[in-house]
Amino acid sequence: MYHVPVMAKEVLEGLSPARGGVVLDCTLGGGGHSELLLRDDPSTRLIGIDKDADAIAYNARLSDAFPGRVTLVRGAYEDAPSILDSLGIDRLDGVLMDLGISSHQIDVAERGFSYVADAPLDMRMDRDRKVTAASVVNGYSEEALRRIFRDYGEEPHAARIAARIATARAERAIETTTELARLIGSCVSQRERAKRGHPAKRVFQAIRIEVNGELTRLGETVEALAGRLRAGGRIAVITFHSLEDRIVKQTFSTLATDCICDKSLPVCVCGHRASVKLIHRKPLVSGAEELAANPRAASAKLRIAEKLNV
Repeated sequence: MYHVPVMAKEVLEGLSPARGGVVLDCTLGGGGHSELLLRDDPSTRLIGIDKDADAIAYNARLSDAFPGRVTLVRGAYEDAPSILDSLGIDRLDGVLMDLGISSHQIDVAERGFSYVADAPLDMRMDRDRKVTAASVVNGYSEEALRRIFRDYGEEPHAARIAARIATARAERAIETTTELARLIGSCVSQRERAKRGHPAKRVFQAIRIEVNGELTRLGETVEALAGRLRAGGRIAVITFHSLEDRIVKQTFSTLATDCICDKSLPVCVCGHRASVKLIHRKPLVSGAEELAANPRAASAKLRIAEKLNV
């Protein structure tokens, strides 16, 4: 299978108000969630966006299975508002953003996302991008690498790993995933690796985020797409690490709050009014049954908001 959709039941139930309307999946991936939405109601129309050409090609199957109901466009999620404008779509009934990397991208070794399989350092979701993992690892300054590993990977040994990479690449370029993984692993003791897992997982995540600009304009895109919803429409966002989840949580919280003035002010002067309501106060997570079948769902968090009639 190209990709196993995470929390499929929860997404389907969460977007149930979108039944029979126009739904945007702006991180299409393997199309698992979208297929469920299309099958759930024969009058649902889907707009599917993905930056990965492989995903767009693979999901031509949805166009064949649901003729006249599917529009596929290659692009990043931050392009969604302009793509909708080009399609003449002003309002949406549902929006889905699944911010995780697809199983297909991980499992195809040549894409360079996995630290287990040997492959060139690539990690591009959009293979037309000029920046690759190799150009980050070999071209960024030691300080920039330290910052990326710390901020995007939350790696406690960021400075040590960045220094080791800088020393190694001074002799020759680091070219493959396994070469980089061994280098990273040499910076952390076996005891700590047994406790916290291989640090390459966190460092590879950080490099992937940098290569693909995954946090670029996330908050403003969530806000813009929530603004496109009809009253009663819903936006569902699945995140896989704390940086993404923090941005989504803060954006939803602001959209669901009437006043965002400094609390020291005696009266509201911002005029801000809530435009959505939160469906759950805390994010949904995968249950034990799903985790047993799909361990990659362990870090997934689902947040859902519904557009108010304002």
